[in-house]
Amino acid sequence: MYLPCFDDVKKLTEELVKIPSIVKTSGEADCARRIHQFYRSLPYFQRNPEYLWLQRTEDDEIERYNVLAMVKGTKGGSRRTIILMGHLDTVGVDDFGNIKEYAFEPERLPQHLRQMDLGEDVQKDLDSGEYMFGRGALDMKSGIAGHMWLMRYFSEHPEELDGNIIAIAECDEEDNSHGIISALKALKQWKAEHDLEFAAAINADYSTPYHDLDPNRYVYFGTIGKLLPTFYVVGKETHVGQAFGGLNPNLLVAELTRLIELNPDLCDEAQGEVTIPPATLKQGDFKDTYTVQTPIAAYAYYNVFTHSMSPREIMLRMKEKAVEAFDNVVRYTNEAYQAFCQRSGHVYTQLPWKTRVYTWEEFYADLAQAHGDKFIHYLQEFSLDLHRKNPAMDLRDFNVRIVEEAWKWAKDQSPTIIVFNSSTFFARIEMTGRDEAERKLLDSVEQAVAEVQRYSERPIVTKMFYPYISDASFMALGDREEELDALENNTPAWGIKYTHPIGDIAAINVPVVNIGTYGKDGHKLTERVHMRHTFEIVPNITFNTIKKLLG
Repeated sequence: MYLPCFDDVKKLTEELVKIPSIVKTSGEADCARRIHQFYRSLPYFQRNPEYLWLQRTEDDEIERYNVLAMVKGTKGGSRRTIILMGHLDTVGVDDFGNIKEYAFEPERLPQHLRQMDLGEDVQKDLDSGEYMFGRGALDMKSGIAGHMWLMRYFSEHPEELDGNIIAIAECDEEDNSHGIISALKALKQWKAEHDLEFAAAINADYSTPYHDLDPNRYVYFGTIGKLLPTFYVVGKETHVGQAFGGLNPNLLVAELTRLIELNPDLCDEAQGEVTIPPATLKQGDFKDTYTVQTPIAAYAYYNVFTHSMSPREIMLRMKEKAVEAFDNVVRYTNEAYQAFCQRSGHVYTQLPWKTRVYTWEEFYADLAQAHGDKFIHYLQEFSLDLHRKNPAMDLRDFNVRIVEEAWKWAKDQSPTIIVFNSSTFFARIEMTGRDEAERKLLDSVEQAVAEVQRYSERPIVTKMFYPYISDASFMALGDREEELDALENNTPAWGIKYTHPIGDIAAINVPVVNIGTYGKDGHKLTERVHMRHTFEIVPNITFNTIKKLLG
């Protein structure tokens, strides 16, 4: 079955894009209220208001909301429930420069983009009329619009469903995932209240071509995982006039980056698909002002994607890289000092630096053993007080600050690297067909793609891992719970500013697929969504998948 939905999904997309819902702004709440208003206007939800929820996020520094809507099928008595999901927030618009007032205006933005030299590909897409430009058009309000249209359809035709559908429009995907983490609790509550059996989750996040000549459109089973290994690096300060009298932590960080950045040996592989290698997301030292003293400490964090590796494996590999970096720097500084001594006529003596690397779990355990409850209680109170006084503090900075404070308790203050996780964890979800739920979703999507393919001008290809981080990672655990212990033990802020909701996820724990928007340049000035594929083909793939799962 193929439904005519282009015009309606386009109109909904335009309405949503016009609401500036930049993450961590009041626009997120505005967009949620508009989506809620849409559902509230439908007769089904006027008759069943208890199936609609404007849910405020929990433990959040700002006021923002998720929207959850449920349609119960009447075809049979199945408890099976499909979760449709998508995020309503966007990244910022500073990249739009002096035209950022038009960033959320799909009708007006193209005329201003035409006046800029943005390259042949962008100009061609502007001229084609096939794309809608604007922040959030691709990532991913058009995906939410498609789900809104499908929910309206099924609210008018519940007799076609032997089971139920829940649509979630969640906030804060672009930052710390407060939205989906709060939504998990709502799903658990509805599961208990309505005796639901969660069967699958369908995300609608964006996809894009892999290269300029890529003709394909993509559907992704499962999703990539992500960890943010962070390195707190302590050196030995010295006057620059006595550069060999100390160890510059920036040199250690530079070597870490050389060994980790874009290193294909650190790619993860499963089912013939390979992750992008790690990339540096931030590095720096802790000097606030200029002095001729070398820094005391520095830090860096790196994005690491996963298909098969657990948090424990990642921590071990990152520790190995830290040891390698430290060894290299010790060797390099000694070789440099020896060469300098030869040129200057000084007597060379070996420098005192020794490789010292800990994971946070190891470092914390050493301090707890050395100082006992006094240290444990102090660091707990310090962390709680830091969170109370700075509730909006960036999660990554918060973790670094805890490690920095703990370092003051170290009896041995010689140069050291401490490895830990400092950000929200995104679980890898791999679908292998290992159980009935996975096999049913795999088969249903493949059949839906085959049926809709005849309406698409381009090949629709299925792959096994969605290649970007997304809230789909919160729909299943990905790793055994014991493997996730390393995540807790190596995240300093755990239990205070961040806790991965393992128990809530376990209550959902469904296979996932991303049937999402298609376009180009997500998170860029030239972000654009291909209208026909996204407003028509994608909703129909999702529609046919739902019908096969719940028909």
